[in-house]
Amino acid sequence: MTGAAGATDGGGIDIRGGGVVAVDTTTLREVAARFADLADELRQIGVLVGSAGGQLFALGNEGWDLANEVEQLRRRVQQADDAASDFDIELRSAAATYETIELRAERAVAAAAGDVDGVVALDARAAIIAGEFPGAAEAASAQLNGRGMLWPRGLAEQASAAQPWWLPGVGPVAGLATAGFWQGVRAAGEGTVPSGALLRPTGATAAVTVLHRSRTEAAPTSLAGAAARIPGGAGQERVRVEKYTMPDGSRQFAVYVAGTRSVDARGGRDAFDMTSNLQLYGGARSSSYEATVEALRLSGARPGDTVHEFGHSQGAMIAAHVALEGGYDTKTLVSFGSPVEADVGAGTLSVSLRHTDDPVAGLEGGGHAEAVGAPGSFVAERLADPATGWRDVKLAAHGIDGYTATAEMLDVSPDPRMAPVRALFAELGTATSVETVQYAAERPQAVPHPQPGGLP
Repeated sequence: MTGAAGATDGGGIDIRGGGVVAVDTTTLREVAARFADLADELRQIGVLVGSAGGQLFALGNEGWDLANEVEQLRRRVQQADDAASDFDIELRSAAATYETIELRAERAVAAAAGDVDGVVALDARAAIIAGEFPGAAEAASAQLNGRGMLWPRGLAEQASAAQPWWLPGVGPVAGLATAGFWQGVRAAGEGTVPSGALLRPTGATAAVTVLHRSRTEAAPTSLAGAAARIPGGAGQERVRVEKYTMPDGSRQFAVYVAGTRSVDARGGRDAFDMTSNLQLYGGARSSSYEATVEALRLSGARPGDTVHEFGHSQGAMIAAHVALEGGYDTKTLVSFGSPVEADVGAGTLSVSLRHTDDPVAGLEGGGHAEAVGAPGSFVAERLADPATGWRDVKLAAHGIDGYTATAEMLDVSPDPRMAPVRALFAELGTATSVETVQYAAERPQAVPHPQPGGLP
């Protein structure tokens, strides 16, 4: 089980189920019941020990020393009984708090969908919890507000340290201003994409060209191996698609999508430029999105086919929207430094790698308040570049190399939530053949400068 902070492994990675909290409340209550049973057993033992001590004391001088030792034992049993009872109460209270948060998230979805009956049922359940645990509602609000206030701390610390020595006092002001900016992003909800969201049509197009085909390469065997296949560097590759033929004759696909490759915001030739970045973040179709969809189609992927998606930065935004509206059975979505978090639904394992000092990942605004994706989905966060200073303007914490290093840490992590990821690569490793196609993507004609209202 995990709470707002989740579990930190030995490498300093914070792994949690996603959202503000992600807790199995059923398990919490089961553990609480065990502590309650233990308290009952200890209470009975304490009665027996106390009775024995009383009988020894009645024997006179010869029994007093032993009676004193038995009394000390009884007190220790009583302390254990009290501790077990306290654990029972604390775990039940925690379960009530986390369920209250879940109910609030579910209520928001029901209200947005116009599900009046659902809202009434959720309110009724919340009222029952409030009656049993009066402090649950306040504790839930504290959890939500705490996560909302603390999530941009890495960025604020980074801004505080990036100051010239001749301007003392600027750092704290910069830190506060930075925190305020990212809080504004969260308040605006720009970085979260709800389930069922569709990109607005823009008329964007893309010319996709095959750069290389291969039938010899095997599937990746690890998360870091998958990250290494995301196109990068100075080449023309923007999208990579792998088709796996499985032992039973079925087929699966994996798509690896590059991040932003050009800072041109004027709609130039590179489909993966800042123009596409702004369009996607603002909820509009881009040439880079069209290129990715076309690359999948040219590789043989058809609606309903199983697809696993891996993307960095802009590529992660693209992959998220392909998962939401591409028409494929997206089993896996792995995002490296994504500026958005999409509610991809219960059929997609969502794995999000974020660096707390990555300003692009900060555009998520901390992500959804509730966990997203299939059971087993998780968010992994760490401070990628602890040394702060002017070097941070180069966005070292956002690069795919840093995220590949984070993936390597996860690959050796003992956290049980990595089990579904390892199972995925084990399954793909059974493929009888792997076909790989690498694609270039260009915008065939210039497009108007994107209108204000979205950030990259």
